[in-house]
Amino acid sequence: MEKKFVKKIQTSGHNLKNLFLLLLLPLLFVFTFDSAFGHGVGSETFPPVNLDGKQVTVEVSSSQSDPEADDDQQISISLIDFDSKITLRDVTFHIKSEKGNQFLFEQEFKTDNGFLVFNFVSEETDSIVIEEETGANFFGSILGLDSRLIHVKGPKLSEGGLYKFDISILTADGYSKTLEKPLVFNAGISIAQTSSHDFVDPNFGEQSIDVITYYDEISDFEYDTDSKEIRFSMPFEWSHTNINQTSVVHEELDIPKTYGDLLVSGFTMYINGVELSDDISTIDDFFSDGRVVHFIIYQQELLRVLENGSNENGMNFLITPDRDYPHMSSVTENGQFRIFASWEPENLQSGSDAKILFDVTDVFLKNKPIATNYDFSITQNNKVIYQQSGTSTDSREEHNVVEFTIPQDVTGIVNLNFNNLDNNDLARTTIPIVIDRVTSQKEITIPDWIRNNALWWSEEQIDDNTFVQGIEYLIKNKIIVIPSTQQQDSSSQEIPSWIRNNAAWWAAKQIDDQTFVQGLEYLIQKGIIRV
Repeated sequence: MEKKFVKKIQTSGHNLKNLFLLLLLPLLFVFTFDSAFGHGVGSETFPPVNLDGKQVTVEVSSSQSDPEADDDQQISISLIDFDSKITLRDVTFHIKSEKGNQFLFEQEFKTDNGFLVFNFVSEETDSIVIEEETGANFFGSILGLDSRLIHVKGPKLSEGGLYKFDISILTADGYSKTLEKPLVFNAGISIAQTSSHDFVDPNFGEQSIDVITYYDEISDFEYDTDSKEIRFSMPFEWSHTNINQTSVVHEELDIPKTYGDLLVSGFTMYINGVELSDDISTIDDFFSDGRVVHFIIYQQELLRVLENGSNENGMNFLITPDRDYPHMSSVTENGQFRIFASWEPENLQSGSDAKILFDVTDVFLKNKPIATNYDFSITQNNKVIYQQSGTSTDSREEHNVVEFTIPQDVTGIVNLNFNNLDNNDLARTTIPIVIDRVTSQKEITIPDWIRNNALWWSEEQIDDNTFVQGIEYLIKNKIIVIPSTQQQDSSSQEIPSWIRNNAAWWAAKQIDDQTFVQGLEYLIQKGIIRV
């Protein structure tokens, strides 16, 4: 699967929207009298600390040296008077920097105006190269300062990701004024990074999904065209200290609107097998060429994963369409109406009767169904297969219904077109669906974290409840298919010891999936696992 990395340039369109969203997110800083922490956003201003009776703080910000080009990434660090917002003079910084898990440099820097700019440059060098110059740069031109510019050169340094800075202030307001106790700040600046993932869908052809990460670089992207499940991994340190320093983890999916299978009305995210709350995801359909799905993961969710998930190997993401709400959704070009659509039967076939069910809702009324006129048509290659006009229902219990017979010669992608809502030419949208769907026969693979869970449970490193949650996840998502098994009401939730042995052997691949499933059938029959 081809994988391309592209920097996200904050200039216009939904890039500015992403920046605006980040500015709305609450920032949480943990600090003491002489140190402060911040982590994981595009700019940071730390809580003030005392310096000889004066309240001072460190500001860390990011930008690109040329916002109109795919250019180097600049990060500024300044020591300022918290009240006057003026930088202090004759400051000595001791800075240790990392990008993700890669050590970059550790060095002292003196600056007359208390302002440093690091310019991260991607070059194929064997080691990190530090070069300094004094002159104009993006931040200096804004602030009217001749900033000290430090070029940091190395492989993939300007592509975005999580840049970490351990900052110690050694002198301030005079190079001779060495602080008895350095001021310490720990910053993490996340630069948005986009990876594009191309695939061929058996029904929709060549498609691409972009993952935009505002935390760290992702890896191991997988997409299953049958289950519509998206998987990828990302480095993350699972500790209370790191979570307390992390205000949010923000991930996005950018999905083309031509790919009907992912125009679903909701998504569920799992991290390391733990299902996150519904309110972490937001779907943005207000762009003509694609939809953006935001996942904003706050500290409370991270702590829940820490307590309940297998957290040894960073973050393992699983994103699935909401199974309880299988309908598709799309917003009209004027942004006023959202259409929810579904159909019966689930797999539409040529030459058979079909039923389309849809709701017309008002975006500004929190998707409340409304009564308005509409023109509906089903087309393929600009040929009209069916059409009707009417007035939509405003009932939450009843749906608008279209019943028609699919012609024998119609197969593949067809478009559900909703036009002229409320007599507005721009109140229109299209949802592509498939007739005679093709499914690929793939070998089902069980995620490694499930086998790890089974091993740790067999060694009593995790409790019964965590193990059962993992198995319930496998069954719910049809990774393991359990034959119909009658469930009993059981007062005992104790798992027999032979199941623990089975788990250890299965984790070590000494027994096959079928043998392991037989043990799960027993747990279901006894009511220990509820399906």
